[in-house]
Amino acid sequence: MAKIIKVGKKNSQYDVVIARNAITKTRLSKHLKSKNKILVITDSGIPSKYIRELKNLLSFKKQLYFHEIPCGEKSKSFSTFIKIQEKLADLKFDRSDSMIAFGGGVVGDITGFCAATYLRGIDFVQIPTTLLAQVDSSVGGKTAINIKQGKNLVGSFNNPSLVLISSKFLETLPDIEYKSGLGEVIKYAFIGNKKLYKLIHENSRKIKSRNLNILEDIIEESIITKSKIVTQDEKENGIRAILNFGHTFGHAIEASKNYKGITHGAAVTLGMVIAAKISYFEGHIKIHQLDNIINLIDSLGLESNYEKYKFKDLKKYLSNDKKVSSGKLSLVLINSKGLAFKTNQFNNKSLEKSFA
Repeated sequence: MAKIIKVGKKNSQYDVVIARNAITKTRLSKHLKSKNKILVITDSGIPSKYIRELKNLLSFKKQLYFHEIPCGEKSKSFSTFIKIQEKLADLKFDRSDSMIAFGGGVVGDITGFCAATYLRGIDFVQIPTTLLAQVDSSVGGKTAINIKQGKNLVGSFNNPSLVLISSKFLETLPDIEYKSGLGEVIKYAFIGNKKLYKLIHENSRKIKSRNLNILEDIIEESIITKSKIVTQDEKENGIRAILNFGHTFGHAIEASKNYKGITHGAAVTLGMVIAAKISYFEGHIKIHQLDNIINLIDSLGLESNYEKYKFKDLKKYLSNDKKVSSGKLSLVLINSKGLAFKTNQFNNKSLEKSFA
């Protein structure tokens, strides 16, 4: 039976549907019947059988179009953005039409940003196919593209009209992408979801073997945590900032490698270890709590050793982080109760010691 979580407020509220197969003709028809044209954005990494399945499910739409972008972070660019916008214009899309993001986080981000800006806003549906997108980027309305100075620096807040999460996609997801998603899952356990922490602690073997029942439970708990936060703070003016736990250093690691050779989730996982160490050096957590964080990461087969990354190499990317305000960097740290908080009051020596 499908699990349905409501996210957002009033006119911007939308449903997140979680099931083994959440993408049904009934759900799509009910949601899209009033739309004239549909443009599906996907990428070259999506198996062709999934594309065929979606085309069949959307066969009730005569004006159905697909646009494929290259797989990978490099597609979150101005050039991709312009190509999609021009396609929408060539197809004479108007505000009665809709887009569908069918893919991972890159597809969701670029589709959401195009939908937010074309004609100053048209509807879009998220159908995330990776664990990372399912538990994180498909929910909350953050959309963006990258520029050479940093990741996600150009974007907007734009909620989808519907999110359909099918756990079946995780059965064929490459291992590197699966582990990337687990990095974001574990984040929610570290920033306050004790039920999720227990689920992961007691089911690490089932999670590593991709037991879909357990995966649907951890997806649900991840989204429940995120939905509570983003509903309170849709545009990141307050509590939503805690969702960036691990991201400040994770984004810097990604940028230092020119977005090659490491996944977003793997970078964020390392970023969480760095942030946890700073939390320890600042006296917010005890050594056994730091050890527990690292042990939980290790139990899922994720990498926690970041010794090859040096502070001096990441420093210039930290200065371009979105959380810099009035020239001062803010960090998301955690306290002894397992709750995340944002602060710009920290000793730079703690930051440097975490890389020693």
